[in-house]
Amino acid sequence: MTLLLLAHFVAAAAAPGLTKLLDRRSFLVLALVPAATFCWLLAQTARITDGHPVVEHVSWVPTLGMDFDLRLGTLQWLLGLLVSGVGALALVYCAWYFRRGDPSLWRFTGVFTAFAGAMLGLVLADNLLALYVFWELTTVFSYTLIGHNPVRSANRRAAMQALLVTTFGGLAMLVGTVIIGQTSSYTISEVLVSPPPAGTLTTTAALLMLLGALTKSAQIPFHFWLPGAMAAPTPVSAYLHAASMVKAGIYLILLLEPIFADAPGWRPVLVVLGLWTMVLGGWRALRQDDIKLLLAYGTVSQLGFMTVLSGIGTKSAGLAALALVLSHALFKSVLFFTVGIIDKGTGTRDLTQLNGLARSAPVLAVAATLSAASMAGLPPLVGFVAKESALTAAIESAHGPLSTTAGWLTVVGLVAGSMLTVAYSARFVWGAFVTKGASRAAPSPTPFAAPRALLIAPVLLSLTTLASGFFGDPLTELFQPYATTLPGAEPEHLALWHGLTPALGLSLLAITSGLALFAVRGPFAELQGRVPQVVDAERVYQRFMRALDRFAVEVTALSQGGSLPTYLGTIFLVVILLPGVVAASALPGSQVRLWDTSSQAAVGLFVIVSAILSIRGRNRLQSVMFVGLTGYGLALLFHLHGAPDLALTQVLVETFSLVLFVLVLRKLPQDFRRRPRTHRRYWKVALSGAIGLAISALVVVAANARIHEPISRAFPREAYDFGHGRNVVNVTLVDIRAWDTLGEISVLVAAATGIASLVFVRTQDVDRSWTRRRNQGQITPLARERRSVILETATRLVFHVMLALSVYLLFSGHNQVGGGFSGGLVFGLALLVRYLAGGREELDRAAPVSAGLVLGAGLVVSAVSALAPLAFGGTVLQSAVLEVDLPIWGHVKIVSALGFDIGVYLIVIGLALDVVRSLGAGIDRQSEEEEATA
Repeated sequence: MTLLLLAHFVAAAAAPGLTKLLDRRSFLVLALVPAATFCWLLAQTARITDGHPVVEHVSWVPTLGMDFDLRLGTLQWLLGLLVSGVGALALVYCAWYFRRGDPSLWRFTGVFTAFAGAMLGLVLADNLLALYVFWELTTVFSYTLIGHNPVRSANRRAAMQALLVTTFGGLAMLVGTVIIGQTSSYTISEVLVSPPPAGTLTTTAALLMLLGALTKSAQIPFHFWLPGAMAAPTPVSAYLHAASMVKAGIYLILLLEPIFADAPGWRPVLVVLGLWTMVLGGWRALRQDDIKLLLAYGTVSQLGFMTVLSGIGTKSAGLAALALVLSHALFKSVLFFTVGIIDKGTGTRDLTQLNGLARSAPVLAVAATLSAASMAGLPPLVGFVAKESALTAAIESAHGPLSTTAGWLTVVGLVAGSMLTVAYSARFVWGAFVTKGASRAAPSPTPFAAPRALLIAPVLLSLTTLASGFFGDPLTELFQPYATTLPGAEPEHLALWHGLTPALGLSLLAITSGLALFAVRGPFAELQGRVPQVVDAERVYQRFMRALDRFAVEVTALSQGGSLPTYLGTIFLVVILLPGVVAASALPGSQVRLWDTSSQAAVGLFVIVSAILSIRGRNRLQSVMFVGLTGYGLALLFHLHGAPDLALTQVLVETFSLVLFVLVLRKLPQDFRRRPRTHRRYWKVALSGAIGLAISALVVVAANARIHEPISRAFPREAYDFGHGRNVVNVTLVDIRAWDTLGEISVLVAAATGIASLVFVRTQDVDRSWTRRRNQGQITPLARERRSVILETATRLVFHVMLALSVYLLFSGHNQVGGGFSGGLVFGLALLVRYLAGGREELDRAAPVSAGLVLGAGLVVSAVSALAPLAFGGTVLQSAVLEVDLPIWGHVKIVSALGFDIGVYLIVIGLALDVVRSLGAGIDRQSEEEEATA
């Protein structure tokens, strides 16, 4: 199962390149992946029938109990067959649906295949957190597929609407998932055996999970997103909105039914909302002239039908629900495929404009009519088998989990919904294929021309719909293992004939009433037009979104005025009023030791005085120097506390930052602007003092709150035993918390790339002008009067020494002071010195390489070093040591983490080069251009 799941995402990653090579024929290659999954699932039929689920366990983070578990039971087997089977046929259908050379195919193929993989993962996941991840992936991928044509506002609006609604439900579902996991287990099979204890918390979890399911399956009041999603291409509608994604909510309800069936509110919510959705969807379907929208509202109605059966929660209802899930996926995907063929062949989906297609497309007409008959519940199709079984379960519910009144009201609602289903099924067939009279708007047959290969998917699925109606007993045997997990009496087998039963009578009543309703469609349409629409969920959504947008604009205008002091003041005020006040209340009784030695006190006083002088100074450069002195004082405190590695890093960072400050100050006024002393200045002084006191209180309280021995005390021993190094700081960065470091350097590279891009966009015009003037001799390298012979000579002497020192710090950092970060900073300072001595020309000679190339190389080296242990049977970022005796060097110990540290080293060098070129050489170019222009 894991390999099949992985194959989908590998195929999705390869799809864009495959599309560039094969164009739309790439769909046929990609279809092999879900087809292989379908065949594998069929091979597991015997095990599923015997009630022996297939289980796979992949250990992910064993120490945290995080595992990736997959489980194939009856429910998962059925949904997996639908996801993979219809998915493969949908991909085959796409090979002739899209035109050759479509520029958006490379994206569509990858996203569609990835969605199929995410849906398969959702169905097979036996872990609630993994299920949630796949759940949200289907949401994101469906957003991309619905918005396939971003030029059309309808696609963008529908995609955003579906995303917001289903994400809202997904977030609620996440809270329910955490509650279940913390009160019972995150493993679904374990939760089914040991459900969480009954109580308010469990009821809350059940209702939150329901909210996620109802939004995904488009139940009232969230039903409006599904008809809007019909803006997507037809294969998307056939797959996502008939066979797969909308079934995810039904799947979740059926999955959790054995656990929460008796939870307060579970059955009433599902039955009431399901009946309401079924009737409303059928009512709205009869008002549509667009046959795709007709099917969309029909889908909403059928999903409501499934929700009702899932909510009843008996053996009979569970068996009927699975039969209905199967039948709906078959007939609705055929009907959507049919709409796509009609649209492609005629250029319209308006049933008032279609006429006589049964004569020009007889095979398509037969396939669609069979599927529409199955949707209407006509024998001998599987839709009739499922609907009769559903009515039987509803009748039994009046004597079971539902009260007598609620049970019979449910029966009445199902019959009414089924009657509407028959009516809009007949309307679809009549509107799409029947030859209308001369009095209609389209008196002549509609021209039709579409590729015959498009018929493959609808014909195969319609034949399956017909054949499945005769396999009631095998289907019962297949679905029985799931039905046994639910309460109630043993259900009747699925079959075409059970005798003269009440369910058969209700089926005949629904069929005859529906056909009669279709016969009086004209007067009934006038009646529908006169019925007022009390509540329109889509209109409520749109008004809410407009109000939310307006509220966001007002809040942004109020809080984002563009004033940095206001932003900082707000942050500081919140810190003072919330954690600061709490920390101050906990101060009494806290123990405080100001210093251990007089040296620490002296350095602390030096830092305080430097900070005061930095804010009292009038000259910008003077203030920056005093700020730098506070940093050097902090480095000295590190050294006095026995942390030379931190002290070295602090000194290097402070030096680099100080020089950069000086470079930037070249473009700022020399002195601060004098301002009168107003109440605002005194307010800022008070706020600054208060935030300092609040942070001090937080530090004191946090230090006194420790009740256990800090884990850091074990680092020295662990650093040597497992990281093979004596420098605890460096081993921590490249081994103990290497995952954090890998994430940090990735963010650093992304940030550096973004900053460089912004600087490039800002200065590219200046660069072109500067280059042109330099070639014309108007701009020369750094003028002689602005260069220092002493500085240049000193630079020549120390540059290579600094490079050697940086390499030494890199290789010695695992056991002594240093490391990749410190070594990279020394290298960066060496480049900075070269720039200060000779300007940008000297910098380019010292480092004739792109900063982006160095950054990318560093990230690649770190990533490869992290993954390399996998090739030797280890785990990611696992360290190994190699010890050898060399003739001259003596005993040498090399740790594999050195490769990771080299990546960090390169990234720091690339970042330093990027900063020097942008803040140093970039400002030089701008200044020289301004001088030349003047």
